Amino acid sequence: MANLTRKTSKAKSRSRRAANQKVKQSLNLIECPNCHTKKLPHRVCESCGFYDGKDILNKARD
Repeated sequence: MANLTRKTSKAKSRSRRAANQKVKQSLNLIECPNCHTKKLPHRVCESCGFYDGKDILNKARD
């Protein structure tokens, strides 16, 4: 077996262990002001194509 040349710091070993114990956060969904469906914040609404009061998806098609 190989011998260690340097001691692994507490922060390094604890962060390695903690990587597998992360708690998954629930998604922060908001209501679309146009069609009132749930969507991710700062994203174009998938159902109506509006973002910030503007029709983004239909404008791109024209």
